[in-house]
Amino acid sequence: MKIESYRDLVAWRKAIEMTVAIYRPTVEFPKEEIYGLTAQLRRASVSVPSNIAEGYGRTSTGEYLQFLGMARGSNLELQTQLVIARRLNIATLNGIEEAENLSIEVNKMLVSLLNKIRASAK
Repeated sequence: MKIESYRDLVAWRKAIEMTVAIYRPTVEFPKEEIYGLTAQLRRASVSVPSNIAEGYGRTSTGEYLQFLGMARGSNLELQTQLVIARRLNIATLNGIEEAENLSIEVNKMLVSLLNKIRASAK
């Protein structure tokens, strides 16, 4: 499949799926977390596909790599926040597990994409 847009990237599509999976369980979070963990999880999850798209739209390989690195960093931030949510027992286990699994899958895709781009830039 030829990549003509960031929307063609499997990593971007999976990151969108992950973001939706984050929003579902955070609806159940306690109201006092609306400006805390709920907002942090949502912000980090939205940042992942956003940075993939922004990087794709940049004009240099270096910038693209930089934004993919930021996407990966936001994804790892998200994974950390999910661990905290799990330990605080503030979300359903199923919701957290789906989001965690998608985040792990997105991370693998980002690492692969970063490696491919680096290799082709040499």
